[in-house]
Amino acid sequence: MRYRFFTCDVFTDTRFGGNQLAVLPEAEGLNDAQMQQIAREFNYSETTFVLPPEAGHTRRVRIFTPPREVPFAGHPNIGTAFVLATMGAFGPLEAPTSVTFEEQAGLVPIAIQRREGGRIWCELTAPQDLTLGKTISAQSVAAAVSLGADDILTTAHQPQVASVGLPFLIAELRDRDALERARPDASGLEGLIAEGIAQPDVHLYVRAADGFDIRARMFAPLDGVPEDPATGSANCALVGLLSHLDEAASGTFSWRIAQGVEMGRPSVLEARTEKRDGEVVNVWIGGESVMVGEGLIEA
Repeated sequence: MRYRFFTCDVFTDTRFGGNQLAVLPEAEGLNDAQMQQIAREFNYSETTFVLPPEAGHTRRVRIFTPPREVPFAGHPNIGTAFVLATMGAFGPLEAPTSVTFEEQAGLVPIAIQRREGGRIWCELTAPQDLTLGKTISAQSVAAAVSLGADDILTTAHQPQVASVGLPFLIAELRDRDALERARPDASGLEGLIAEGIAQPDVHLYVRAADGFDIRARMFAPLDGVPEDPATGSANCALVGLLSHLDEAASGTFSWRIAQGVEMGRPSVLEARTEKRDGEVVNVWIGGESVMVGEGLIEA
């Protein structure tokens, strides 16, 4: 049977930048094995499969990396909303609109609006509250990304697992030179597993003041993604962690994040958080997308 698909680049306004995504907007009839095979065939960071809702919301969305299904991810939500909006599934978008995707991690609300020039901008709300997990030594993280321990900053926080629906090990680096030198190391990643990090997806960042607030890279080679050009879920976890650490008990915070530069697919992510009475209560991330292609795939 043939299924229609679209490919788009997410968190960019320029074709062949950002993070690639394949979307099957009418995936009803595909079983789990077929979805996984299709995701392996595209071999992007993720592929999404759009299904009728089960709980009365806009759509149900399943997200697959090349080796496995994941409960939540950022750029697949932004890109799927963009593709459906471009197809006209949500009407003419004469005014800002909101949709809700049902996913394994929970409900993912997405705000959609047209910006100048007719470009479509989408912003998701993370499906889960911020949770913080294990801390790891600077030496262990450095070994996993081919750096020295002195390249890892620990003044604000130790390298730590954080999640708003998908966990990442987050570490701050000393400077942009260290960020550019980082490379995943197989034995170092296996060392993280031995220390209890079941899925060692490593998100590295530096603070910036060059038109961006943060510059980041994310490595997940054991998840089939040697490096990701734009990771909405990881950056959601990052800004949630930074908000948690901020001394302010309440307030709103925002960041402009660059990712993918080092691999030639520059991405721009716009993140914000809300904090009340010492607790991070909302995390959002948004950006633009551009359509690349469409076609039919046999399954």
